[in-house]
Amino acid sequence: MMVAGIPHVFAGGGSEMAPATYHEIQLNTITMVEAESLLGQKDVLFFDVNTLELWAEGFIPGATFFNVDNWKDLLPKEKDKVMIFYCANRLCNASEIAAREVMKLGYTNVRQMHDGIYGWRLSGRPTEKP
Repeated sequence: MMVAGIPHVFAGGGSEMAPATYHEIQLNTITMVEAESLLGQKDVLFFDVNTLELWAEGFIPGATFFNVDNWKDLLPKEKDKVMIFYCANRLCNASEIAAREVMKLGYTNVRQMHDGIYGWRLSGRPTEKP
């Protein structure tokens, strides 16, 4: 079918159309500018939810590698501590999953940065390596 000369295109993964996943826990996102303004503050924790290979290429200074089996051991005792989660970029949802899991444990000041480490690097912000 053609509409005004534009072919009809279907997007998706090739499976049947289905409703988008609804999450009871809504994310509190943070921009790179906001995140950068919190960088280096002792009461703010950054968590990198990337693969070990991507972590080795560079991470936000002071961030903790979070993609481990014992991730609950990395969480602070204070449930209101500011925690910022990020992964690769807007196409990656690992940090969204991690942030929601942490929020399910009762943490109240959890933020998720959509642009991830690729956005951080592309914008010229500082990184460090292990």
